[in-house]
Amino acid sequence: MIFFDCSTAPNPRRARMVLVEKGIQVETREISIAKGEQLLPEFKAINPQGMVPALRLDDGTLLTENLGIAAYLEAIAPEPPLLGRDAREKGLVMMWNAIVEQQGGLPIAEALRNAHPAFVNRAVPGPVDCPQIPELAERGRFRALAFLDLLEERLAEVPYLAGEQFSFADITAFVFVDFARVIKLRVPEAHGATRDWQARIAARPSAAV
Repeated sequence: MIFFDCSTAPNPRRARMVLVEKGIQVETREISIAKGEQLLPEFKAINPQGMVPALRLDDGTLLTENLGIAAYLEAIAPEPPLLGRDAREKGLVMMWNAIVEQQGGLPIAEALRNAHPAFVNRAVPGPVDCPQIPELAERGRFRALAFLDLLEERLAEVPYLAGEQFSFADITAFVFVDFARVIKLRVPEAHGATRDWQARIAARPSAAV
């Protein structure tokens, strides 16, 4: 397998954490988003969408979305389970992963890409250029703050997002919450449950990648 990575971007980090949790070693190729390498013809010949992460399997199949990559890795290395141990837990993992992506990851990206000079005309990732809309940056930050409150409410009830077990939903949330530093957003001091959850995940070897 060949893993197409970008060490500075949040979404490839999610896949890297899964690889470490599963103890799977793969050949890695760095694709620098800062240098625009994801949009070069050489990489778009591999992934026409011009995005990372991407995992090319031994038979040439290309997996380009985090959930697809995680599902494949879970199937070939079931332990430790990251996508749920039973039907109920699987549903909760998928549900919370979607909530985090929609209500956390997207607003943070919206706030960054619609305000930072590096993303002029690149407000949306992928092969099509899109102009920045400053109002969306303001809305993204507002939504990201609301997401932190939602996270605190959930983690005050359970140790991990899907319940008792660390899962892919926690990886997604941990990476996005950490990445929120790019919009100068941190977990508030008053959010004790989230800060405890964050510290427990930060202590895992996978969090160092």
